[in-house]
Amino acid sequence: MYTYSIYWIKEEVANHYFHKSGVLYRFLKDYQMNSDRKDLAMQFNYITYPFSYSEIINHLTNYRHLRILEQNEEKGLKIYSRDAFISLHINENQLKFRCKSLQDAEELLFPVLRQMQRLLFVIGDNIQNFGWLAPILTHSKNQEEQVLYSFL
Repeated sequence: MYTYSIYWIKEEVANHYFHKSGVLYRFLKDYQMNSDRKDLAMQFNYITYPFSYSEIINHLTNYRHLRILEQNEEKGLKIYSRDAFISLHINENQLKFRCKSLQDAEELLFPVLRQMQRLLFVIGDNIQNFGWLAPILTHSKNQEEQVLYSFL
C-alpha cells in the first residue's frame, strides 16, 4: 500500500509555486524528516492552513455512495466503496491516507476534497509522487454568455 500526505497551501504560496512544485515537494519532504527544526516549522506554518476534522467528516458524509468507519482515538477513518478502500488520518497540519493505488483515492477521497475548493498539494510518503489536486472549476454565468469577437 502507498502512503500519501495532503497539505492545504495558502493561496499566495500556491500562486508562486504552482509551476515550481518540485521546490514545494522538497521543502515538505524536508519538513517531514525534520519537523523538530524550528525554522522549518515556522516556514511550514506560514505556508499552510490547518485542517478541520469536523469539516472533512461533514463533507465525506454528503457522499452517499461512501461507507465510512470512524476511529476517533486517532482521528482516523476507513472509507470504502465496492472494491476501493482508503485509510485516512486527519491531523491538524495534514491529511494522511493509505491506498492500493491513486485510482482508489481518485474514486473515494479526491472528489470530496475538490468540492471543498482548496489549494491542496499531495506528496507520496513512500513513493516519489507529488502534485496539485486541481479544484473543480466553476464558471460564472457572465463568463458563459460572453463571446470574444475579432474584427479586421
